[in-house]
Amino acid sequence: MRLCLARKDPPLRDLASGVEFAVRGRTQLRAHKMTPELRAKLLAGLKDGSIVPYLGPGALVDVKNAATGAPIPADSDSLIYAMNDGKPMAPKLMYEFPRAAMNVELKRGRSTVTKFLTRVYGETQWTRGALHDWLKAIAPHYVIDINRDTQLQDSYADVPHNLIVGIARIGGTDFRYKIYFWNGQQYVRSEVINPAIPILFKPMGTPKPEAVYIASDADYVDFITELMGGFSIPPEVKELRKGKQYLLMGMRLNRDTERMVMADMIYAAAQPAGWVFIASPSDKERRFCKKVGLEIIESDVFEFIGAAVAA
Repeated sequence: MRLCLARKDPPLRDLASGVEFAVRGRTQLRAHKMTPELRAKLLAGLKDGSIVPYLGPGALVDVKNAATGAPIPADSDSLIYAMNDGKPMAPKLMYEFPRAAMNVELKRGRSTVTKFLTRVYGETQWTRGALHDWLKAIAPHYVIDINRDTQLQDSYADVPHNLIVGIARIGGTDFRYKIYFWNGQQYVRSEVINPAIPILFKPMGTPKPEAVYIASDADYVDFITELMGGFSIPPEVKELRKGKQYLLMGMRLNRDTERMVMADMIYAAAQPAGWVFIASPSDKERRFCKKVGLEIIESDVFEFIGAAVAA
């Protein structure tokens, strides 16, 4: 997906205190190897809320179909194969899942993509992921998860929490999110965030409590346009996120669409903006991380949490 838009300047209250986000991008950053000191810093930040977990497709790499043992489709390629009955699509469509989803939507309708994602993430039993079990034990106050599965929600099922779900191409509202409150039994719609209880942000959607997804190019264009304008994030979260740092787990930063979403989701972050686990980063990823203020940890996230993942 190519999206060339002029960013709307955010209100002054959305700017990082004392430092503009674009200026932070010029900071000279270095890659890290995991050390005991860095590990302790990251763990402490996750526990006290100063560091926000940001989960990508790699967080689900060990999740299997409970019946067949097949891996869950989570990254771009696996989603395209799953959507196309296990077969590749045309090379230009294999570039990125949103492009392939747009092709399916144009040919067979938007509901086809929605039903596919609901069948995968809402109607199939999956094993629990080690990273989700690890995070459940820590219970961070605020988590961003760009996957469309329900494991994060399942982790917080025992406690009341806020759920923010990204939406796109929906009339009757200027905003590109829905807010729900989990009361311990069910999700109910809410108009505001309760900052005293955990906040789960699923910008790309989820099948629960209702099947809503950001999937196709058209969805992403609409969502990112409003994200840049400040309409895809609730005001309470805009305030909460000021000065936070982020730990990207299971993320590669070589996809334009995911990079654009991430860069705006972490707007107004501290300096540095955070860290990303990439065992073997490409030059493109190094340049991008330097631009947005992320420090690369050249290690696997599952080594960090102490879990073995079968090859």
